[in-house]
Order: sequence, then structure tokens, then C-alpha cells
Amino acid sequence: MALSGVKPASGFVVVTINHMIPSSRRVYPALIIVAICLGIAFCEWVFAYRDVAYGIILALFLALIIYIVIPIAKMGPAFTDCAESLVLIPLYILFTSSLPWFFLSQQLLLPAVYSAVLALCVWHIYRKNISLHDIGFRRDKMLGYVLMGAVVGIPLGIVEYFIITPTAAFPTFEIKYLARDLVYMVAFVGLGEELLFRGLIQRDMTSLFGWKWGLLGASLMFGVMHLTWRSVPELGFTFFAGMVFGYLYYRTRSLVAPVIAHGVGNTVLVAILPYIFT
Repeated sequence: MALSGVKPASGFVVVTINHMIPSSRRVYPALIIVAICLGIAFCEWVFAYRDVAYGIILALFLALIIYIVIPIAKMGPAFTDCAESLVLIPLYILFTSSLPWFFLSQQLLLPAVYSAVLALCVWHIYRKNISLHDIGFRRDKMLGYVLMGAVVGIPLGIVEYFIITPTAAFPTFEIKYLARDLVYMVAFVGLGEELLFRGLIQRDMTSLFGWKWGLLGASLMFGVMHLTWRSVPELGFTFFAGMVFGYLYYRTRSLVAPVIAHGVGNTVLVAILPYIFT
């Protein structure tokens, strides 16, 4: 609460209360954002554990509800930005699970899916007229951030391998496959997910709630989106990894370090360790 002191002639200080905090202007937006996050978590749980078709339908209805609530709520630009960045998650589910990917070869599936995710993010950035510099596309200290991301990503990839133990995609290890997977994981998976969860969602949550809650909220959503692994340890790991990526983003104000960390970690996970331990 805000306090003001008035000193009368007697010398005593009279304290008056100007307003109470938190006010409804802070509580109601927070409640709606929490409700949206819970809706996303429920949708992803249904998609992963119950029925894919129901999960897709829920994602569609959730996106529609959010877009209906935003203009009705009228809770300011920070709330609107946060809600509109979160709605990208159910749209992500719709795009990646309902498009006819069957006609693509397995080797092209991953870049195709994440091209759709990137297109969704670019559409949002263009529609909202968001500066690329503000999101985290910065040239300063790029080499240092690349090295930082690699140093962080390697141990994360090692830890995740022993959680989900993926099998090797090819009979033998080859440099050409390693190079291909590195490009896929950095330029598509790392860039797509970090742009969505750090550059948009964490950025907008931070504007509304502060950096700590922004970091926590985006990391929780990042973990939720990995429910499809159907693994509690993997859910915990992806939340932790999201916190690491988000903290890199917060400290550097750049997407370079989290994108590289994410991409390098995934490359270690799927393109190196399966050939060492199998």
C-alpha cells in the first residue's frame, strides 16, 4: 500500500492510506492469465494422455475463447500482449498436429513442422509490429553468446539423454548426419521454440508481472508443451531447461544464447550420444 504522512501542529504524524495494493487492476489480469495457462495445460494433457482429436478440438476452442475474452476484458496493452502471445500455444498445437504432414519424408518432417511454428511467430510479430531488436535479435556480443550457449547446452543434452534415452536414427554415426541435425536443431527447433517461449511469451509475461514471474510462467508453459513425452522426469527436466534458457535470455537480452543452448543440447541428445551408448 502507498502511505502518506501529514504532520499537524501537535507534532504527531498522521498516516493516511491512499490505496490498497494489489488492486483489481493487478489481480484480475493475473487470474485470467493463470486461467489461460491452466487451460493450455489441460489441453496438452488431453492431447498427450487421452485423445489427440479431443486435444485438437480443445486447442481450437481455447484459442477462440482467448480471442473473445481479450477485447471484452479491456485490461490494458500489457495484458493484451501477454494473452495474445499465450494464444500462440494452442495455435501451435493446431498447426503441428492437424496439418497433413504424411506426404513428407521423415527427414523433412521436423523442419517442416517448425517452419510452421516460425511462420506463426513471424505472423504475430508482424501483426503486433514488434521490433526484432526488442525480442532479442541483436548482433552485439554474438560470438560470446554462441560460446555461452554451447557450454550450457552440452551438459543439458547429456542429462536429457539419460532421462529419455532416444535411439540412433541411423545405423552408424556420420558427420553429414551430425551437421544436418545441428542445422535442424538450431535453425528450426531452437529458434522456433525460443522465439515463441522466450522472445514472445516470457517477454510479455515479464512486462505484465516482472522478470521473475515472467521467467517462471514461460518455463512452466515450456515444460507443459513436452507432456507428449509422457514422462514425469522429462517434464521436470524441460521445466528446468526452460528456466535456464529463460535466465540466459533475461541476462543477455538476446535470443542467441538460448537458441544455441537449445539447439546444441538437442543435437547432443539425438545425434551424438545415441551412437556412443548403443
